[in-house]
Amino acid sequence: MPKNEKTYITNANFMLHGGDYNPDQWLDRPDILADDIKLMQLSHTNTFSVGIFAWSALEPEEGVYNFEWLDKIFEDIYRIGGRVILATPSGARPAWMSQKYPEVLRVNAARVKQLHGGRHNHCFTSPVYREKTQTINGLLAERYGGHPALLMWHISNEYGGDCHCDLCQNAFREWVKVKYNHDLKAVNDAWWGPFWSHTYSDWSQIESPSPNGESMVHGLNLDWRRFVTDQTIDFFENEIVPLKKITPDVPITTNFMADTFDLIPFQGLDYSKFAKHVDVVSWDAYPAWHNDWESTADLAMKVGFINDLYRSLKQQPFLTMEMTPSAVNWHQVNKAKRPGMHLLSAMQMVAHGSDSVLYFQWRKSRGSSEKFHGAVVDHDNSPENRVFQEVAKVGVTLEKLADVVGTNRPSDVAILYDWDSNWAINDAQGFGLESKRYPQTLQQHYRTFWEKDIPVDVITKDQDFSKYKLLIVPMLYLMSEDTISQLKTYAAEGGTLVMTYISGLVNEHDLTYLGGWHKDLQEIFGIKPVETDTLYPKDRNAVMFRQKSYELKDYATVIEVNGANVEGVYEDDFYANTPALTSHSYGQGKAYYIGGRLEDDFQRDFYQELIDELVLESASDVKHGRGVSVQARHASEKDYLFLMNFTEQSQPVSLGSAVTDALTGEQLTGDLLLEKYEVRIVEKQK
Repeated sequence: MPKNEKTYITNANFMLHGGDYNPDQWLDRPDILADDIKLMQLSHTNTFSVGIFAWSALEPEEGVYNFEWLDKIFEDIYRIGGRVILATPSGARPAWMSQKYPEVLRVNAARVKQLHGGRHNHCFTSPVYREKTQTINGLLAERYGGHPALLMWHISNEYGGDCHCDLCQNAFREWVKVKYNHDLKAVNDAWWGPFWSHTYSDWSQIESPSPNGESMVHGLNLDWRRFVTDQTIDFFENEIVPLKKITPDVPITTNFMADTFDLIPFQGLDYSKFAKHVDVVSWDAYPAWHNDWESTADLAMKVGFINDLYRSLKQQPFLTMEMTPSAVNWHQVNKAKRPGMHLLSAMQMVAHGSDSVLYFQWRKSRGSSEKFHGAVVDHDNSPENRVFQEVAKVGVTLEKLADVVGTNRPSDVAILYDWDSNWAINDAQGFGLESKRYPQTLQQHYRTFWEKDIPVDVITKDQDFSKYKLLIVPMLYLMSEDTISQLKTYAAEGGTLVMTYISGLVNEHDLTYLGGWHKDLQEIFGIKPVETDTLYPKDRNAVMFRQKSYELKDYATVIEVNGANVEGVYEDDFYANTPALTSHSYGQGKAYYIGGRLEDDFQRDFYQELIDELVLESASDVKHGRGVSVQARHASEKDYLFLMNFTEQSQPVSLGSAVTDALTGEQLTGDLLLEKYEVRIVEKQK
């Protein structure tokens, strides 16, 4: 994509601001619904996701429909110039359906059918559920598809989980048959059937992993997770049939997630596959700001990583479908955002490529599990409280950023993330059971570039490697022949490749490569890893690199050199003074291998050399200290720079060249002081 080409992912040329609106909870309170419309205008919000959990309000009895309330919501929002993201209601079924059609209820891994309650407790294979979702979705599309307020479709909500019912078992067997060309021997070979006498003699013997046997057959576990992704996508595709038929020009999304505690990509589904089936990638961002186990800057770095992954899935802007304006209600400790943090965290999403700031939720529920989850409108119904005022400030800011909408963030650096590999390494009964931390390791390598404001794409194995000067591949445990071939071509054609310990050990079936490390990897890197040492949590070693010692923990690879240059050596243990870091010229490119898990200062120094060598450019010429991030969105005639202070203290920044404050029009030069949690958005003419 040319650097300045715009992609209006929602057919809207403005920043979306608003969020999940549940008027179906307040149908007996017209005064509340009237207040909502007034408050929407006061809060500078313009877009609302409606109907996400409204099935029982839309179809209170089977075949009996009530759309009149939704008609009014559409008209009221449109009247004030707002837009609607209309959701399909499949994320939570009405009770009458569970009662009449129990097949729609999930069965857990212990083969116990779940009761009605909660949400997402439905079987993706159930023909009844698929029929019912298509019916209600078709009626929604027919009724609202031509309404001028309709902006896009929000399909279900936060897909996840699996079902182990008989319907799903049969679907899994059919999936396995197709994958392995109806060859049972191929299945046994791929899953290493002779181990613990797990060879199958009939297709009927294949079933999903049970709680007791899940760790035994790793090939089965891996294929089950792949099946769950494929079956979820198939259910999604079934949902959108009437929408694509009736409203082909209305874009479609579903909200992806992240695992909150460590803020890593959601592990339940392979989003690299799912992203191909949506028009727009959106995700729900709930970092635990102000926690007591990491700095605000460390957490902000992780948010940046997730943003860059989800933006890179389609190489276009994404949507922040949910975030909280204050606190959530499901963290271990539900701490409120401190003054200034909401604007800062919202602008970080925009800075990394989001064309929206949308919330869960618009108005706090009066009862049940989300009555204390943060919202724009609190139980006091007041526009005067701190949270509402901070939301309004975000709205005013977004109104000044329409020129940014649709712009992407070009990058010369990519980090490779793979869901398959993460599933497989987590299953592996080896190394350190709690120290593998694959996504966290990628974030460790991402950190240096985030600190130096160098844009990064976080890509997946089926994307184009060739456009990047630098490709970083940490801990890619599972590596198919195809991926190895891609990496070989990338390096041979001039790319700079970095790989680490515990990479390339198994193929796509989680079977080890015989004969040691794959011969093509040995050729690329000029080495052969011969042993991986796993350290206890308190164990430490060190690596000497450029006359400086760096602490090592968790993993150390014993390396046999076959043509590579030794750049660093271990200082301790039985492999003291042996290679820990190597480089190797291959074709027109160069390949580095990092043998151990090293401290952040090593990453900073090592990657700085590559930054200088490859002339990797920062987003701007702004200079600042650690904990401040500067990210850029490139519009047609100017760059928008987001200067963000993720520290607890005031931080000086040096602007370099003259810029203009995007909100006030003030001309700025020289030095600027960013207060705690402050964000400044400036324009720089090209």
